[in-house]
Amino acid sequence: MEITERVKSSAIIGIAIIATAFVLGTAFKKRNENLDSISVIGLGTKDFVSDEILWSGSFTTKSYDIKEAYNKMIADQKIVSNFFLGKGFKSAEFSFGAVQFNKKFREVRIENAENQYNTKYEQVFDGYEASQTITFSAKKNPDLMKRIEAVSGKTSELINSGIELSSNSIQYTYSDLASLKQSLIENATKDAYERAEKIVKTADGDLGKLKTASMGVFQITGQGSTEDDSYGGNNDTFSKNKTARITVRLEYELE
Repeated sequence: MEITERVKSSAIIGIAIIATAFVLGTAFKKRNENLDSISVIGLGTKDFVSDEILWSGSFTTKSYDIKEAYNKMIADQKIVSNFFLGKGFKSAEFSFGAVQFNKKFREVRIENAENQYNTKYEQVFDGYEASQTITFSAKKNPDLMKRIEAVSGKTSELINSGIELSSNSIQYTYSDLASLKQSLIENATKDAYERAEKIVKTADGDLGKLKTASMGVFQITGQGSTEDDSYGGNNDTFSKNKTARITVRLEYELE
């Protein structure tokens, strides 16, 4: 009976040793697999100049009668149109949006003569405000782009005609972002591969097959910008001269 128990104990110990060896062997194998690869990040950047521009401004008028407000807006539209035509623009180079109407109210304080703490406030109709937008845009047209940039700073001259044009910021974009992005990916991939090769050769090793590849976020910033990369990507529309960048992470096997 005692011999049988010893046999059982030896068998259990043997199985435990085999299981432990298997676990350690698997862990060692996985550790070596991780050591037998190299991960590098490549960068692709390019400076470029925007070839699209969008600029708009708006003007308003006000009247207690909606028809009068509309007629005044049409008259102001003619003045604004003539202003830009006088600056050398053609009528096809800008467009007006639909006239928008908003009811305006003002707050009136109503005091109680018998109780000074019982003051009330009422919203009183204060007329109709009519507004309209004028928009300029150009694509791959340097001359028109230059004229839009120049006139955007001269709209204060309309004040002499009784019109205050509220100018929006100029927006600059690029017409072929798809090709730009593709070239950046190619450059970043090449950069990552060259980095990996240099590292491996310095260590007297050989670069093997590509295991994984992943792409970072596409970033567009103004040239010379110190803005940090955004997790969701940057797309600067305020700078005419921009810099695009993207990163690519490659993992290679080592031979």
